[in-house]
Amino acid sequence: MTVVIRPVGAADVAAICDIYNHYIHDTVITFEEEPVSEKEMAGRIALVTERHPWLIAEYHGELAGYAYATSWKTRSAYRFAVETTIYLSHRQTGQSIGTKLYRALIDELRPLGVHCALGGIALPNPASIALHEKLGFTKIAQFREVGWKFGRWVDVGYWELLMEGQ
Repeated sequence: MTVVIRPVGAADVAAICDIYNHYIHDTVITFEEEPVSEKEMAGRIALVTERHPWLIAEYHGELAGYAYATSWKTRSAYRFAVETTIYLSHRQTGQSIGTKLYRALIDELRPLGVHCALGGIALPNPASIALHEKLGFTKIAQFREVGWKFGRWVDVGYWELLMEGQ
C-alpha cells in the first residue's frame, strides 16, 4: 500500500470538503448539518495551521483522508492539551490508512509539547473507537444525548491519550 502523509496545502481544500460533506449529509459523525464551502474550509485550515498540524493522507495519488489537532480549550492551563480529528474518505476505509495518518499526527504533536490528546466520537462508531484504542487512547467520558441530528439524540464519548515523557 502506498500511503503518503504530508502537510495540508491549498490544493487540498476541495477534496477535504468532499470527504467532510459526505459525513455531514449521511452520518451523525459530525454534528454539522449544512455543507461546508471551500472558502469556509480554507479559513478553518488557516486557523488550525497557525498553531497545530493538519495532515493529509494520499493513497495512490488521491486524497484519502485528513487529520488535525486544535486547542482543547483557550485558557492558559489547557495549553498542553489538544483535540484531535480524523476523517477518511468513505471510499478508503478499512485499509489501515487511518492508522498511519493518526500515528503521523501524534508523532507531530509530541515535539510540540502536547501532553494530552483528546478524541471526541459520536456514538455508536465502532471503527473510530477501534482506531483510537489501537493507538493507545482510553475512554474517559461519555455524554448522553448531547447532539440532535437526523431526528434522534446522539451520545458523544471522549478518548484520551497521555503522551509519554511530557
